[in-house]
Amino acid sequence: MRALIQRVGQASVTVDGELVGSCNKGLLILLGVGADDTSQNAIQLWNKIYRLRIFADEDEKTNLSLADIDGEVLVVSQFTLFADCKKGNRPSFTQAAPQEKGRRLYEEFCALAERDVRNVGRGVFGANMQVSLTNDGPFTVWLER
Repeated sequence: MRALIQRVGQASVTVDGELVGSCNKGLLILLGVGADDTSQNAIQLWNKIYRLRIFADEDEKTNLSLADIDGEVLVVSQFTLFADCKKGNRPSFTQAAPQEKGRRLYEEFCALAERDVRNVGRGVFGANMQVSLTNDGPFTVWLER
């Protein structure tokens, strides 16, 4: 699994002009599921993200986690995180999970987040989505599990 995590003041996702998910202060998580990923990868990745100390404390040091600030989350599926651009000019997505496996692990990841976070917004798996955000910092982190 791969996640591009952005610390945000707010983020939202729309499909066909309709708001489908949003969050306030917290994290926008763009989540890619690989062909070899398992439920264990989802658990490990969520646990890492939830405890990642990337929010400022009273001294402006990055010492606080999502848990510490009672932050919110928006999770958007993004198979393009598995793009392979080594050959030619057209990305290959053969390393991304097949659609049903990707959907299942995306849902599992979101359920893990919902267990720990009071507000978890979601994109629509497989849809053409428009994502808006206010990146706080900017602060962006890439994780793999």
